Amino acid sequence: MWDAQRVRALRQHLGLTQEQMAAEMGSRQQTVSEWETGQYQPRGTSARLLTLIAERGGFRYRAEGQGSTVENQERDRD
Repeated sequence: MWDAQRVRALRQHLGLTQEQMAAEMGSRQQTVSEWETGQYQPRGTSARLLTLIAERGGFRYRAEGQGSTVENQERDRD
């Protein structure tokens, strides 16, 4: 669910730099950069934390050609 575009869009929605986002999540700036370039995808706790941050930040992401938001995907999964 958390691909490079979504991670970048969330960070920009929150108005944070990669360094600030990393600090908020307790990770490294390099990790956020690697997610945003698609080198790695967030998984496990990191993915869940991004989802919680997105929900609390009112983030709704609709990718080109996709019909659901992050919020809808989470609701459908439960």
